[in-house]
Amino acid sequence: MPVEKLLDAIEIIGNKGGAVEPILSLAYHSDKVKPGALFVCIRGYQTDGHLFLEKAIQKGAVAAIVESFQEQIPVPQYLVRDSRLALAALADSYYSHPSRQIQLTGVTATNGKTSTTYMINKIFEEHGLHTGLIGTVIVKTGNRIRAAELTTPESLDLQGYFNEMVEEKVSHAVMEVSSSGLELNRVASVDFNTVVINNISREHIDLHGSFEAYYKAKSRLVREARPDQWAVLNMDCPYTAALKSETGAKVFTYGLKNDSADCLVCNLDLKSGRARFSVELTPAAPEKVLATQPRTFQIELSVLGLHSVYNAMAATLVALVHDIPAATIQKALYSFRGVERRFELIFEDNFKVIDDHFANSGNIDVTLETLQMMDYKKLHLVYAIRGSRGVTVNRENAEAIVRWADKLGLDQVIATTSTDYVGPKDTVTNEELQVYKNVLHDSGLQTDIYPTLEEAISRGISAAGTDDLVLLAGCQGMDYGAKVCLKQIHKLRPDLPAEKIFFALQNRVAGI
Repeated sequence: MPVEKLLDAIEIIGNKGGAVEPILSLAYHSDKVKPGALFVCIRGYQTDGHLFLEKAIQKGAVAAIVESFQEQIPVPQYLVRDSRLALAALADSYYSHPSRQIQLTGVTATNGKTSTTYMINKIFEEHGLHTGLIGTVIVKTGNRIRAAELTTPESLDLQGYFNEMVEEKVSHAVMEVSSSGLELNRVASVDFNTVVINNISREHIDLHGSFEAYYKAKSRLVREARPDQWAVLNMDCPYTAALKSETGAKVFTYGLKNDSADCLVCNLDLKSGRARFSVELTPAAPEKVLATQPRTFQIELSVLGLHSVYNAMAATLVALVHDIPAATIQKALYSFRGVERRFELIFEDNFKVIDDHFANSGNIDVTLETLQMMDYKKLHLVYAIRGSRGVTVNRENAEAIVRWADKLGLDQVIATTSTDYVGPKDTVTNEELQVYKNVLHDSGLQTDIYPTLEEAISRGISAAGTDDLVLLAGCQGMDYGAKVCLKQIHKLRPDLPAEKIFFALQNRVAGI
């Protein structure tokens, strides 16, 4: 592409150097530079792309986008105010605006992004659509599937995936949109048809600096939506509900507890952990939906949890604005078998084992509220303290556990620092361990802390009696909890077929 045409996509506030040959590719990582590349110097959380410009030139870069001119660099440089915004616009232009050619849904939430996107994708597929999916676990561009590296990929990679979808004749796609993806402008030039906010609670405080900054980043997905877009909002979450009046998009809302929502959850039954409920469209629902769909229809889920109800409602409203019949939604959600580590039932014989990523206080509240609605004798909580995620999140997680202890009859927490499975970036710091200890000590709730995941899970499994429930809870270290747990159960229960015990691991991507 001629450089002049490509650079029309961005605002250049200065330039240094001579003429440039046609650009053959874009790059923001020096290791991925090919001859003829335009190298975009972006500043990250841990490093600065300007420091790698010389290496990029050695590998064949012929020009650079910079936020400050780099002296002694012998290629043309184009000065911009924000190189991340520039990268997003350049990538969109380079691939000929691929997201405009797809019906694209973006989902953000503190909890439930992955499950909600999978539910939406399942409904789309049930309707016979050729789909794409981008998120924490996988990237699916039609028939091609690969493991994901980031929840929301860097803008150049993201536009490349959209381009693959166009080539694969994908008509509908759904993606997770993280707070960092919004803050770092990875989706700045993405053309969404529908945006979804399921919930917002305290998370990534140490990353963003404050909850206010985190909320500001999250809410951009809806606040910046256009009048031709749809915004699907959960009215039970006060932070999400507040955005209803702060967007120019067409709004479609849902709720279980808030009667002002356009679409209500009624007659909820969660006794088995698997929800059954009615979806009821109110007169305030969009006219296009009221004109084509039944006012009330039933939903039955095969996945566990109250949070699954909210995820399913978000997916249902997305499907309704895409004119997908209620009968198709019912069939797809019933056949949906869930996403790994999202309140996943991994063993069910004389006792149950549920595996949940338990990432933050909001996630913990919803998970433990679900347990309160379920039938079991005794709860055994095995909790992996979050490593290198900051004192704030670990304090709030511990406080959330304490809040629910009496309601759940929980008299002890089995905790672990998972030293047998975590690497340096996930190691529990002394400060994180101490804040957990302090909160539990001050509450009077007993806790035993084991250095290894295997010891902690062994303690939980050995204590479980008939009709009890073991909850494997936590991120990073506990990502491997299912494998450890099921191996231990296999040793304890040689009478059970191995295929029955290890069924939950068959299609796992992480923790294997």
